Amino acid sequence: MTNYYDAFKKIPGTVIFDATQSRIGYHLNMFAMSLMKEVNRQSFKADEDAYLKQFPMTNEQHQAVRDRDYNKMIAIGGNIYFLAKIGATDGHSFQKLASLMTGMPEESYRQMMIAGGRNPTMPVGPVEK
Repeated sequence: MTNYYDAFKKIPGTVIFDATQSRIGYHLNMFAMSLMKEVNRQSFKADEDAYLKQFPMTNEQHQAVRDRDYNKMIAIGGNIYFLAKIGATDGHSFQKLASLMTGMPEESYRQMMIAGGRNPTMPVGPVEK
């Protein structure tokens, strides 16, 4: 394989979290990490827009958080391990977040993973609400 990095970028639905993505998503990820503190989770739940204004994210990032569009957040610099803090604030397990990101019901997602995972050529589905 001549370019290991490029090979991963060819997998449908794959976003490589590299230095560029890290720079793009810095404020989005800092927001997500702020939710590790209970006081911040409570502030966010009380008034999401006011809390989000504390972080100089792009309008696109703010909207992706409001929409809980995890695929979009990843595409615009989010790191799934940081974004999981948003899901946890909403009371979701990591398994639930993954099911939302694939557009599959949680139980179907669980069974797919038990059976060995997703075929890499399977398209990533829309985010369920």
